[in-house]
Amino acid sequence: MADKRDYYEVLGVQKGASDDEIKKAYRKGAKQYHPDLHPGDKECEEKFKEVNEAYEVLSDSEKRARYDQFGHAGVDPNFGAGGGSPFGQDMDIGDIFNSFFGGFGGFGGNRRSNPNAPRRGNDVETQVVISFEEAAKGCKKTISYNNVVTCDDCHGTGAQKGTQAKTCSACSGTGRVTVSQRSPFGVVQTQRACDVCHGKGKIIDTPCRTCGGNGRQRKAKKIDITIPAGISDEQVLNVGGHGNSGINGGPAGDLHVYVKVKPHEIFERRGDDVWCEMPITVAQAMLGSEVTVPTLDGKVSYSVHEGTQPGDVFKLKGKGIPHLNGRGRGDQYVKMNVEIPRGLNSKQKKSVMEFGDTLTDKNYAKRKSFKEKLKKMFGE
Repeated sequence: MADKRDYYEVLGVQKGASDDEIKKAYRKGAKQYHPDLHPGDKECEEKFKEVNEAYEVLSDSEKRARYDQFGHAGVDPNFGAGGGSPFGQDMDIGDIFNSFFGGFGGFGGNRRSNPNAPRRGNDVETQVVISFEEAAKGCKKTISYNNVVTCDDCHGTGAQKGTQAKTCSACSGTGRVTVSQRSPFGVVQTQRACDVCHGKGKIIDTPCRTCGGNGRQRKAKKIDITIPAGISDEQVLNVGGHGNSGINGGPAGDLHVYVKVKPHEIFERRGDDVWCEMPITVAQAMLGSEVTVPTLDGKVSYSVHEGTQPGDVFKLKGKGIPHLNGRGRGDQYVKMNVEIPRGLNSKQKKSVMEFGDTLTDKNYAKRKSFKEKLKKMFGE
């Protein structure tokens, strides 16, 4: 653990950072180092894993409290393997607090739940990067992430194969002990985590070598997910039951997949509508022309009307992004970008000048209107 960087340093936040600041820093780091954006870059891959590991701890209030008090030792499931560490994965911070300072009678010590009751596993977050077209049409993706699962060797018992945990005789399996203390008000009884079993209610004489007696281990996992058509950038897909495994037979948490959509070279998304700019020549704008327009469904032909102006927009109905509810689609809007030619030779310049001499204000609606406004302003 000596080579591990401080988790706050990894995310680039202060120790007292809020949950929102931590989440924002995680998303920034995950985007920066995501393997899909840096294929083959081992350094980015390691940093991506480091960012995910830091976020998994700092986004969980209990793990963060253990980390703030004990450092990496408080959250590493392998710390103290074989020695029955009191800081096992997902241990309640209240157990640690009480084991050091004792309980406060009547303030939660007597209301502790069964330490062996089923507990739901924590949720896990990861990210997937998809193209603009994949977001529009939907796709299937195989994603890789790390989560905590029930140990393959001990099947969650924490005891080495062939052995089993035994009920703690000090607390009779409750995980709590009653302590009597003298005070100015007489003898006060409080409850705290059992010092022998550290609040677990069980003693493991021979811890599992694979998980260090925690009953769970960290593993890389791959699953196939379906991304629906119409999903937007930064939307989150919830995959139930694919987070960290539960404790004592409790249900697994969920997997939250943050979707990152790559920008497109031509299209821009606005809601469920698609926008793009279409360059056309001066001649096409003046005389009208048949042009080929790209859409998400392929190329379509469109007749540009005579006298098209720069910035004119036409609509292709139903050529936008499918609505996420599956009912209909947005539209595509195409903005006309009339390109003025450059680098004319002398012959071309002469032709343009001769052509310009044949035009009058009647050919320029905006210019004519502007002249009339100037006349009203200055009386000329």
